[in-house]
Amino acid sequence: MKNLFSLEGRTAIVTGGSRGIGKMIARGFVTHGAKVYISSRKAEQCEETAAELSKEGSCTALPQDVSTVEGCKALAAAYGAQETALDILVNNAGAAWGAEFDEFPESGWDKVMDLNVKSPFFLTQALHGPMKAAATRDKPGKVIMIASIDGIRINPWETYSYQASKAALIHLTRRMAARLVADNIYVSGIAPGAFASEMNRAARDHGDAVAKAVPAGRIGKEEDMAGVAIFLASRAGDYVIGDTIAVDGGIAHSAIGHFGG
Repeated sequence: MKNLFSLEGRTAIVTGGSRGIGKMIARGFVTHGAKVYISSRKAEQCEETAAELSKEGSCTALPQDVSTVEGCKALAAAYGAQETALDILVNNAGAAWGAEFDEFPESGWDKVMDLNVKSPFFLTQALHGPMKAAATRDKPGKVIMIASIDGIRINPWETYSYQASKAALIHLTRRMAARLVADNIYVSGIAPGAFASEMNRAARDHGDAVAKAVPAGRIGKEEDMAGVAIFLASRAGDYVIGDTIAVDGGIAHSAIGHFGG
């Protein structure tokens, strides 16, 4: 039991790992013993975060834009130049777009759907070989999809492609889990709520106001996100397959609706 949450001896890739939720997860992995590779589109920021996290453990930058299939393959090749096997993949890189219904552009639709749905599939496909090389029944590989509570219930913002993409990712998590379990690779997901990040500027800039709508009475902390990711990645989460866990202080499943009348 004492090593239930240990990540000692495991390697991990966290996309979008230079900031926000990705950085929270990467830090949690590093401090629990994993050898972590972080990837992000902005090379300088990726290198800076890796240097920061390296003070707490092993963290290496692999800058790469994974918004295309070619980019996914390039990241897999860059990782393969340093490692032959992979234990944990966190598909966290994502994008959002907001616009009024009559003005919502095709470019905003495609950018979000490509990065939020297509890229997690094709990056996992590109890393299937090194993940199979590491995975066993006693020590399964882990793929963790970062969805959103916006894929579970709608929000009031006109972020059509974002909300659709996160719902799609939750279902994709189930379908990929059904296939990859045969290779001792367990796929699961996290659906974050209000965490302060560049993606969620409302929580970042107006945390006290946002907290009023959260049953727990606060926005998420770094430990909240790191904790569930460590759980899923470690031995502790070995019996969780295909599920997406809402980490949102109760918004998706415990908030009481208000009805007029």
